[in-house]
Amino acid sequence: MSLSDYELHDRLDRLSSASADRDILVTLAVPPEQSIGEARQPVETDYAEASQLDEQSFPKPLTDALETVRSELNDYDEVPEHGLAIYAGSVDGDLLTSVFDDLPVAIDDSVYRHANEFDLTPLEDVTEPESTHGLLVVERGGGALGLLDDEGVQTIDTFESEVPGKSSAGGQSAERFERDRERQKREFFDEVAERAERQFLGDDPVDGVLLGGTTGTIETFQEEAELDHRLEDRIVGEFAVEYSSQQGLQQLAERGQEAIDERDREAVREALDEFFEGVRDDEPVAYGRDEVDDALEFKAVETLLLSTALEGTALQEFGNRTEEQGGETVVVPDDFPDGNRFEEAFDGVGALLRFPIE
Repeated sequence: MSLSDYELHDRLDRLSSASADRDILVTLAVPPEQSIGEARQPVETDYAEASQLDEQSFPKPLTDALETVRSELNDYDEVPEHGLAIYAGSVDGDLLTSVFDDLPVAIDDSVYRHANEFDLTPLEDVTEPESTHGLLVVERGGGALGLLDDEGVQTIDTFESEVPGKSSAGGQSAERFERDRERQKREFFDEVAERAERQFLGDDPVDGVLLGGTTGTIETFQEEAELDHRLEDRIVGEFAVEYSSQQGLQQLAERGQEAIDERDREAVREALDEFFEGVRDDEPVAYGRDEVDDALEFKAVETLLLSTALEGTALQEFGNRTEEQGGETVVVPDDFPDGNRFEEAFDGVGALLRFPIE
């Protein structure tokens, strides 16, 4: 997960867990084609009504939330490019406010409501999938192509082959049949490879490829097909699949998910291992907010490690400074092996340094 994606997810997680015993949590979502005046109108109407009613008819926490939304709207002369979402309400006695005005994709629908929880529906599509993987199932009798992302499995194409089964005849006829069969199989494998290249290496290439089929067929396909080296480099793993169909794609996705998770965590594991080794062997590392802040002042941070247990704003601040200095940021999930230890022992902040600092 990128740093910016993590911050967005972190804020959404906090909003999704917020609740109240009354309808005092205000959601306002404004699509880009709507005007600020149109967005302000229902809020102003409710606020004017609240000002004239007693606490029992219009709870003060709701009035405070409406006033907060009004105040936030006053900062805008027009709706931002991809829309605007404002959340405000009292949660456990504290006023929670969150404003989204720099979204990666546009808000589709206008929403205004006050309820006992925030309505996150307008923001369901604002984050891009964390990764997209190509699904390739190949068997002698056919093949299938699909995509796997955060929304699940999408079937792109299924197709049959004309490769015949093995012949029971003997002699020269059988040898000729087997040669023709092998030629047709190679041609079919090359066709599958070409289809995969077109689908998976276009304008938006996949992050990885899962390859499925019977064990023997997968091995032969990789040996004989003219598979683009960019696809070969993206193969996450090979998995036994019984069907060259939509059902086979689903099987492949289920059996390959663990390998995807493992590969996604590999960079985290390597950075965390290097950090712990640096602490143990007195190599150039820093840990804790103060030490890492000093290292950033000296522009010595090569790799910043941040725990997901930190607030998103803290992540963003440290991460931005690291990226401005040409370093990279690795976000360490607190449920990751040793992730909890990293958070507890080092306050969830560590860095691999380019050079030691005093």
